[in-house]
Amino acid sequence: MKKVNTMKLVGVALMTAIVVVLQTVVGSIKFGTFSITLSLVPIVIGAALYGKKAGAWLGFVFGCMTLLDAAPFLAVSVPGTVIVCLLKGTLAGFLAGLVYSLVERKNVTLGVALAAVTAPVVNTGTFLLGCCVFFLDTVKAWGEALGFDNVFAYMIVGFVGVNFLIELAVNIILSPAIVRLIEVGRKAVGAKNQAAK
Repeated sequence: MKKVNTMKLVGVALMTAIVVVLQTVVGSIKFGTFSITLSLVPIVIGAALYGKKAGAWLGFVFGCMTLLDAAPFLAVSVPGTVIVCLLKGTLAGFLAGLVYSLVERKNVTLGVALAAVTAPVVNTGTFLLGCCVFFLDTVKAWGEALGFDNVFAYMIVGFVGVNFLIELAVNIILSPAIVRLIEVGRKAVGAKNQAAK
């Protein structure tokens, strides 16, 4: 049991480091208004391999990292920005892990694919909801400055549209493949350990 817990701790720590590195290095790639979020991939992988609590932790770390790039929102509402950033990441990781755990017994690949869809949908959905609750007037002004009459059209089309589609595609393509490779590696190590006994 101790060996399993150590392996889980090391795995979650590795995924945490990957989230931090991806958000720091790749977070500067922008499509539209905001940068794309490749950090959802290790969140989905961690949630699938180590459970929904690990997914929530990885999402929380991701949320903390997004605070570093949230200056326009921090200028409007510090508490609102902190709540939105931390909540969107934490919920994305937790719910991705929950979806995976509900489906993986029947089909692991489908479970990961559904978790990979869940993470960006929850992340973006929570962000949009947070914008409506804490930043609606500011977002409306941004949209009007760009020629949008409807704030919600701006939020979907101009604000998150392309970014969301890229995040969704990256998650769907990469997450199942990477989890499959990790599972193959786990089985190989398990077989080697079994043979050594």
